[in-house]
This record gives sequence, C-alpha cells and structure tokens, in this order.
Amino acid sequence: MNSRPRLLLLFLVATFSFAVREASQASSGRTADRVLVVRNGNSPISMAIAGDYTRRRGVQHVLTINCKDSSILGDEVPNADSLFRILLGTKAETIDISAYRRDIEAPIRAYLASHQGIDFIVLTKGIPIRIEGDGQAGGIDRFSLDSHLAALGYDALPQAIRVSFADSFYDKYWLEHFHKHFWAQAWANRFWNSHERFSHARFGGYLVTRLDGYTEADAEALTTRSLQAEQARAGKSPEGPVLLDIDPEMGFTSKGRQPNSILSERRSPEDEVRIVDEKAHLGDFNSDMEVAAELLMRRGISVELDRSDNFVGSRSGLMGYVSWGSNDGHFNDAAYHSLRFAPGAIAETAVSTSGRTFLATQGGQSLIADLVSQGVTGVKGYVDEPLVQAVASPSIMFDRYTRGWTLAESFYAASALVGWEDVIVGDPLGHGYPNQ
Repeated sequence: MNSRPRLLLLFLVATFSFAVREASQASSGRTADRVLVVRNGNSPISMAIAGDYTRRRGVQHVLTINCKDSSILGDEVPNADSLFRILLGTKAETIDISAYRRDIEAPIRAYLASHQGIDFIVLTKGIPIRIEGDGQAGGIDRFSLDSHLAALGYDALPQAIRVSFADSFYDKYWLEHFHKHFWAQAWANRFWNSHERFSHARFGGYLVTRLDGYTEADAEALTTRSLQAEQARAGKSPEGPVLLDIDPEMGFTSKGRQPNSILSERRSPEDEVRIVDEKAHLGDFNSDMEVAAELLMRRGISVELDRSDNFVGSRSGLMGYVSWGSNDGHFNDAAYHSLRFAPGAIAETAVSTSGRTFLATQGGQSLIADLVSQGVTGVKGYVDEPLVQAVASPSIMFDRYTRGWTLAESFYAASALVGWEDVIVGDPLGHGYPNQ
C-alpha cells in the first residue's frame, strides 16, 4: 500500500494546525498591543503585578509612573473627627488633583500621544483609586482616578455630552454633614449600549480597568482566572449560573424602558444631561435584572432570579452576580461572604462606596474587594457616591459578556458615565463566553 498520500495528508493537517495556532497567537498578540499597562515605580506591589500581567498576556506597552504608593497606609491615619474619610476610603488611596495631573495623567497622555492603537489601560494596585480637589467649586470633589482616565480627550470631542448632578436629597445630606453642595459634572459615556465593539478611534476615551484586591495574590489571581476561563471554554459556554438578587423593597419600574438611558431626559439634543432625582430610578435596577434574567434564559444560561426579601448566599460556581449588596434591606454579611465564583465570573452591586478601598478594613458598606478574594474575575464598584443611574445595567452587561465581548467592553457598554466614581477591577481582555 502506498504511504505517500497518508504522509501528505498528515503533513497538510500538521501544517494547517500550526498555521491556525500561529494565527491564534498572532491575533492574541494584536489584542495585547491594544493594552497599556501602567505601573507605579514607587510601589513594589504595583511593579510585581504589572510584571506578572505583561508576561502572561504578552503586553508590550508598559509605562512606569512615579506617584504615592497607595498599597500601604503609612502615616496617613484619618483624624478622629473625619468619619467621612473613614467611611468612604483611606487617604492612602487618594491623590490630590495637582499630583494626579503631574505624576499620572501627564505621562499617560504623553505615552498615548506617541503610541497609536491603544484602547485599554490597565492600572495596578499601588496606584491611587481616587482624586481629591478637582476644582468643581461648591460641589463634591472626590472622583475615581480610573474613570477620569477613561474620559481622557472627551473635552475635545464635539459630540461629547456633559452630565450635571443636582439631586436634592443628596444636596441636603451633603450640606448637613459636610457643608458642601452635592453638585458635580461627569460625561455621558459615548460607548454606552453600543452594539459595536470598542476602539478609541471610534468612541474616544479608553477602557480603564485595574488589577487590585486586598493582596498582591488577589490582584494577580484576576489574570489567572481570566486565562483559566479562556482555556476551559474551548468554544463552549460555561455551565455556572448567574445569580440576580432583587430587593423588592426598592420597587420596580417598567421592564419596557430597560435599559434606561440617562439621555432620554434631555429636552433637546443640544442640552446637557441633568441628574436630579435618584429615587425615581431605584426600581430601574430591579426591573433591569428581570430583563437580564429573561435574556440569559433565552440563551440557555442558568439563572437564579430571586425576588424574595431574602439576601441570597451559600452559592458556588457562579458565573455572574448582581445585587444591592449592603443596600439591601435584608443584607446578611455572612451570606455575602459565602458567595463563590467560577473562573470568568463578573459581578456588580448597587452600593455607593463598594470600591472605596482595597486595603484591609472593617465596617461600612459591602466591598467589591471581598468578591475578588472570593473568586470573582471582574467586578465594578464606586469610590464615592455615584447615584443609581451610574450603576451598570445588568441586561447590557450580561448581553455583551455572554456574546463573547471582553470584560472591559461589557462593563463599559453597561455604564452610563465616565469621569465619575466608577472603578472596574479585572483583566480587560478577559472573556468567559465564546463569540456569538
């Protein structure tokens, strides 16, 4: 029997397999070339986490900045009468606006100006999470550093829309407690609810995430879980369920208006957006969870939609999680800390200060850093009060993520604002589901 046809066939199969593998690696490399990793030269933990990520993701764009090391408390202990700072975050993780512009924003702008094609920015533990004193006189002056970077260049985009906050309930609260008006400005996210994948060239701004957690191991585990999810997927959707925990006491609105756009309240396209009433939108979050559940079930994804008063815990292998966290009227701390996640899982909680710190702490509202330590791969939080309109839409987030979009694209497509209080934790390239 002539063996040449068989040998030729084996050669062609091997060659094709090698070509596919090389093409896959090249594609991965091109994706990695869209990422800029920023590390703090003054922070050993930042340098270590950045080194781990760039090695495992093959990232070539790395920028070393030099700013305060936010991974340690140092001597910056809040005064006894500074309950506000204890509650909303440590001074160690906060940088003043002048230092931010000089030590962080300026070198990043310079790098981006000379390196085209970057869409994602990865920050690392040791880089502050919060900016203080950005000059919005009379209003709040503490904002997410990550979200400010996400809005880089928005001020030069003629189509960018300003958002003003003037919620009367919070204005009264801030006046009584901190002698300031609740007044501030952010930007409407131009990528919100997009059905087109992200690029800086198309939408402006950047998708900024951070590798952070209580420890260096927690931060590096985010990359490990992203890679594990991709390796385990092999073209198949994961089997882990998504838990959506409604708090019925927050009320409901129409499912037909979900996901609700902050732009819908403008009287004309030329107007800025004014957010004046959070309470009217509390029910949107519950109703959007219902829409998300219906969408996921249509795709054959296991969903637990809990409409009871109970705060659900003791779940493992979760691929997704959304709740009101400690804002739930029946919140149970032990239940929250009992949740466990599968590689590739993403989460969101409607909690005002869920991302206020990534340092060990006690008291205050529930923290996303705990979910990181409990195995989540990506999660969104807030360094200060964002109002519910800023919380990620569950239906958009899970729609994009379960269609194979990246972690960063899924969170940002679901988020109405940039230049605000948002912080997104995780490997921006991570994706837990195959492309659809």
